[in-house]
Amino acid sequence: MLSRLGRSAATHPRRFAAAWLVAVAALVATLLAVGPAFTTNITAPESESTRGLAVLAAEFPAAGGEPATIVFAAEQGVTDPAVEAAIRSFLGSVRNVDGVVNVIDPYSPTSARQISPGGTIAYARLVLDADITTEEGAAIRDEIAAIAPSLDGLEIAYGGDVFRDRRPPSSETLGLAFAMAVLIFAFGSVLAMGLPIATALAGVGTGVLATALMSNLIEMPDFAATIGVMIGLGVGIDYALFIVTRYQEFRKRGSAVPEAVAAALETAGRAVLFAGVTVVVSLLGMLLMGITFVTGLAIAASTTVLATMVASITLLPALVGWFGDRIAVTRRGGLIAALLVAVALVGVALDLPVLRLALVLALAVMALSRVWGPLTAVVTISNEAPVEETASYRWSRFVQRRAATITVVGSVLLATVALPLASIQLGFADAGNDPEGTTTRLAYDLLEEGFGSGANGPLFVVATLPAGTDPTGLGTISAALGGVDGVAAVSPPFPNDPAAPTAALIEVVPETSPQSEATARLVHRLRDDVIPTIEADSRVEIMVTGPVAANLDFSDYLAARIWWFYGAVLTLSFVFLMAVFRSVLVPLKAVGMNLLAIGAAYGIVVAVFQWGWGGTLLGISPGPIEPFIPMMMFAIVFGLSMDYEVFLLSRIREEYGARRDNSSAVADGLAATARVITAAALIMVFVFGSFLLEDTRTVKILGLGLAAAVALDATVVRMLLVPATMELLGDRNWWIPRGLDVVLPPMAVEAAEAPAPTSVG
Repeated sequence: MLSRLGRSAATHPRRFAAAWLVAVAALVATLLAVGPAFTTNITAPESESTRGLAVLAAEFPAAGGEPATIVFAAEQGVTDPAVEAAIRSFLGSVRNVDGVVNVIDPYSPTSARQISPGGTIAYARLVLDADITTEEGAAIRDEIAAIAPSLDGLEIAYGGDVFRDRRPPSSETLGLAFAMAVLIFAFGSVLAMGLPIATALAGVGTGVLATALMSNLIEMPDFAATIGVMIGLGVGIDYALFIVTRYQEFRKRGSAVPEAVAAALETAGRAVLFAGVTVVVSLLGMLLMGITFVTGLAIAASTTVLATMVASITLLPALVGWFGDRIAVTRRGGLIAALLVAVALVGVALDLPVLRLALVLALAVMALSRVWGPLTAVVTISNEAPVEETASYRWSRFVQRRAATITVVGSVLLATVALPLASIQLGFADAGNDPEGTTTRLAYDLLEEGFGSGANGPLFVVATLPAGTDPTGLGTISAALGGVDGVAAVSPPFPNDPAAPTAALIEVVPETSPQSEATARLVHRLRDDVIPTIEADSRVEIMVTGPVAANLDFSDYLAARIWWFYGAVLTLSFVFLMAVFRSVLVPLKAVGMNLLAIGAAYGIVVAVFQWGWGGTLLGISPGPIEPFIPMMMFAIVFGLSMDYEVFLLSRIREEYGARRDNSSAVADGLAATARVITAAALIMVFVFGSFLLEDTRTVKILGLGLAAAVALDATVVRMLLVPATMELLGDRNWWIPRGLDVVLPPMAVEAAEAPAPTSVG
């Protein structure tokens, strides 16, 4: 089937290219008409915070939407008549902004502690429509900022997750620039380099457009598309690299272009399908969590991977057939132009003033390449050496001679790097980790300065009251909450109906910041020790809710269920590898080594983002690790590492089947695949690592974690542990009980026999 698809695409490339253009145009037109609908809603099902939010929305409509703040700082004092008049007038206009449900200004009689003791800082509480999208939130923020007063000495900042600045990513261009350089040297051709880039961009673009459309149907966080871009670029370029490499091998054997494309798809294309499906299945395994937020992330990332996989087996063969033998030739002018384009991409990522100059020079070089002799000269970029003369072959032999020592050293190294994982703190980082200069960071800092860290994340205590409750007796609840260690301030109870209340709302301000472990302990102390005592002495039901409590419940819920996800992915991977390689020890070893590599990547993430090692260089402050990050990393990295595992082991298995010499099979298999695996890993490491330049902390964490995991997998695992452990096991690598061999279905990642070469001419 794949060979027919490849032959058809290579023979009729314009049809396939036109089909892709039509599909992309249709997605763009639909998205322009409908628009995206990303949200920031994070709740855990069947949790106390979720039940409390439901009561809040039903009994206190003016307080049950999306919270936000407007913070004011005035040197002359916020009670200065001119300042107070300007703020009151401004907030009066804010009430009329579409999407604003309620505004509690600091001068209102019902406001509680909204002017700092020093009198220089104040804040207004805003309640926006529930389930507001990030685009709508940004529009409301901009509309409010446009009507803000301009008064000497008055500073205004906007706080709340819904007001966070979410700029589209640009750092992926840095990864593309590096990928261009790696691909040129991997293929020895500029045009061959362009095919994987074009294919990856087409797949990623399609996936992101589809993700934006699906955000109208499925709840997705605003950074879901950015994660899709990150993963899609890495896997898209890698998949195309594998296929084009195999195409070049078949062309060198004498196959005609359509037949070489068909053979490449029947071999490497099958491996790409396996790799893509593995990543998609790993990502969709997160649906086991049963949380809409996580479901949205899983679908967004898997959609982009699926789109890049489809582009690799449809658009890429068409492009290869279109350009034919021209992809094997590189002229000096084309090489210079490609390098100038890479410089332009670096300029975009780093915001350097070289973009226009580099593009103009690239166009000039391309134009001169047609008329100026020195630029038309063919250049040779790289030459392939015999397998036995490669550094990879010699390295494998070196490792095999010291297999036991290297196995121990490599395992201990990964285990040591993974040690910080033992102290991981799962939670959501607060706005104190936002980049300096952003309005949410300024609002956070001003609130902390004026009211203490806890003012950035108050807890909402909701009490449901039986009929006939005397509202004057509710003060005892506030008094009991105010005496708890870790509580900075408690508001008086606010009943929903002063005459006949059925619910009451109390605000509890912690002494510590929203992301602090002390705040999490306070929530647990209130729920486990304090509130049960209050409930026993009265006839009320009390729930701790609000964004901080919701984030904590989300983290606890995810931590309790994540082991089901890990178990499902590991089991499926182990069974699949057994079926492919007809072995018990090879998949067991592969799963174990992948776990070591992922654990080490977790350790690096904890050391940098939680402990703060090197945080100054990356522009981050220490904070907890978002609870979905380990799960996302596991799904992505396990899928990608299985890709490399199968690509390498299938070649080793092929060599072993031909010679029945395990040592030679490992050395030859490693040497034959090292070049393409190294190139693929380098590209992925740099593409993922480039996202460290983004402002969003979540994207930074994923970028570093994925880059570290791929780097460790391609070096310590592939270069040390694989050849060493396979040498130690010898022929036992391929042992499988006869009964199990019969039960397992026959599977092959690549075709058992590639199509026979067809001579040219």
